[in-house]
Amino acid sequence: MSNVTASSHTVRTAPLRGGFWLVALGAALWGVDPLFRILLLKSLTSSQIVLLEHVVLFLAAAPVLWRRRAELKGIRLRHAAALIFVSWGGSAVATILFTKALSSGDINAVVLLQKLQPLFAIGLAALLLKERLPRYFGPLVLLALLGTYLLTFGWSMPFGQAASFIGIGGIMALGAAALWGGSTVMGRYLLGTMKYETVTSLRFVLALPFLFVLTSMEGAPWQLHGGLGSSAAVAVNLLLQALLPGLLSMLLYYKGLSTTKASFATLAELSFPMTSLVLNWIVYRQLVTLPQVLGFAMIWTALFFISSQQSESLEAASQPNS
Repeated sequence: MSNVTASSHTVRTAPLRGGFWLVALGAALWGVDPLFRILLLKSLTSSQIVLLEHVVLFLAAAPVLWRRRAELKGIRLRHAAALIFVSWGGSAVATILFTKALSSGDINAVVLLQKLQPLFAIGLAALLLKERLPRYFGPLVLLALLGTYLLTFGWSMPFGQAASFIGIGGIMALGAAALWGGSTVMGRYLLGTMKYETVTSLRFVLALPFLFVLTSMEGAPWQLHGGLGSSAAVAVNLLLQALLPGLLSMLLYYKGLSTTKASFATLAELSFPMTSLVLNWIVYRQLVTLPQVLGFAMIWTALFFISSQQSESLEAASQPNS
């Protein structure tokens, strides 16, 4: 990827903070996914749900790609590799690895290892995009990760034995975290030469044939239980899931990422577990504990100051002598 470094400097200077918060908003919408998925899982498998969701997203993305077809002529081999990484690796393979990790190891240890995703993204952004981190970024990252820990586990230890981290489940969880972190970096790279609508559309379109293969290999029967009313409810939930935590979230995410460093964006994604906490409290009436409130406050504090750091970093980069 010879042009990776150059693409990292094409960040537009306005809006500065707005892009960071668009990434946070897009990631926050991922947290509403369970509201729709719970009903769908009563009738369909996870692979079937994701496949049907991408069929809906393909119908929305195809007209965009047709209008942007001139832009597709500029795609080179390195761009194609990044697109495959984002659409297959980040969307499909990472999800499969994480799901299998949950069923083959210590669940809490797997979840904790997945939280290391920002570290992978920050490291890859520095290596591939040559992103430089501002002062005090390290302590803010630690504050955000500690807040995420409290939000997820509270005061408790998340694992029983150190062996939980070196088993096959831990390895797969780390693989998922690396793929998700890498997808953030590859998405930022692609946005150096493509518009965010094009990247979003290509992510959905390229994932569809891969999902067809995965669903076929699964071999689960297609069946809907209940009458017309049940089928209509499934259709409505599928449509809402595709359009809200699917299409809208990714449009916001990639639009924000186009003006945000990958290393900053991966921390903005921590808005996702906070949304889940709020929804569990409002919708499912789950009690919110003191450690969760503290973790919530720590993440928001980190996001606020990281947003300020992002603004200062981009302002400095936009100066003629920078």
